[in-house]
Amino acid sequence: MTNTWKKLGLTTLSASALFLAACSDDADTTEDTTEDTADGSLSGEVELAYVSWDSEIASTNVIGQVLQDVGYDVNLVALDNAIMWEAVANDEADAMVSAWLPGTHAPQFENYSDDMVHLGPNLEGAKIGLVVPEYMDVDSIADLTDQADQTITGIEAGAGVVAAAEQATEDYDNLSDWNVQTSSSGAMVTQLADAYESEEDIIVTGWSPHWKFQSYDLKYLEDPEGSFGGEETIDTFVREGLEEDMPEAYEILDNFQWEASDMESVMLEIQDGVDPEEAAQNWIENNQDKVSEWTEGVVE
Repeated sequence: MTNTWKKLGLTTLSASALFLAACSDDADTTEDTTEDTADGSLSGEVELAYVSWDSEIASTNVIGQVLQDVGYDVNLVALDNAIMWEAVANDEADAMVSAWLPGTHAPQFENYSDDMVHLGPNLEGAKIGLVVPEYMDVDSIADLTDQADQTITGIEAGAGVVAAAEQATEDYDNLSDWNVQTSSSGAMVTQLADAYESEEDIIVTGWSPHWKFQSYDLKYLEDPEGSFGGEETIDTFVREGLEEDMPEAYEILDNFQWEASDMESVMLEIQDGVDPEEAAQNWIENNQDKVSEWTEGVVE
C-alpha cells in the first residue's frame, strides 16, 4: 500500500492537507449541497476517503466514477486507515466504501461509528488470513514449523490483517518464535511473486477479494484458533448530514453493492497497468445493468 492518490473532478486534497483542514474552523463539508442543473444532471462536490489497498482503490474509483457520471465533482482522498475513519466521523470527508467488518476494522468501528451513518455492506464474502502458494505442503496455521525462515510477510504496521497475524503468533504455540514482517501491499505482492516464480516458501497476510488469487494458485491456511475471524463484509459509511445535504449522492452510496468477482476484475485490470479511473470506467460500461440499480430514481 502507498499513500498515492487519484482524483476525479476537482483537485484532491493530500492526506496531510486533509488533516490540517480538520484544525480549521472553515473545514466543514456539511455546507456542500446538491443542485439540479438545467440538463437534469446533479452538481455538488463529494469527497470519498479510502485506504490505498488494491480492493479499495478499485471500489472507490468505481463508485466515484458513477457519482461523477451523474454530475458531481468527486475527490478521492487516500488516507491511513484510522485517519480515513476519523475523516468521515469528523465531517472532513463525505463517505467511504472501505470498512472491513466485523473484525479487521473493529477498533476503528468502536472509536468512530457513533459519529457517522452506517449504510451497510457493499460487498459480502470478504476474508482475511494467512495465504501460501498451493505448492507448499501445509494446510493449517497449526502445521507451520520452520517454513519461510519463520517469517510472515505482512503489509503496513497497524493494518487489521497484520494485527491478526501478530495475534496468531500468540494464539499458536508453534508460532511463538515467528516474526511478522511489515512492509506495504505492493512490497508484499512483489515478495510473493518472486517466491512463487522460484517455488520458494512464503507466507503472506492475505485478504480477498484480491487480484492475486486470479494471478497465482494460492490458498488460505486453516485457522483453528480463529485468530483471523470469520467471513467479513466491506461496508459503506457516510458523514452525518449527508442525506440532507446531498440526498441523491446519499442514495447512490446507499444502493452501491457488488460482488467479489466485480471487484477482482477491476483490481486485475489496474494491476495489468490500466489507470484506476480508466479501469473503473471500463467496468461501468460493461455493467450498466448493475450501475442502473445504484442510480435508479436518482437520474432519468
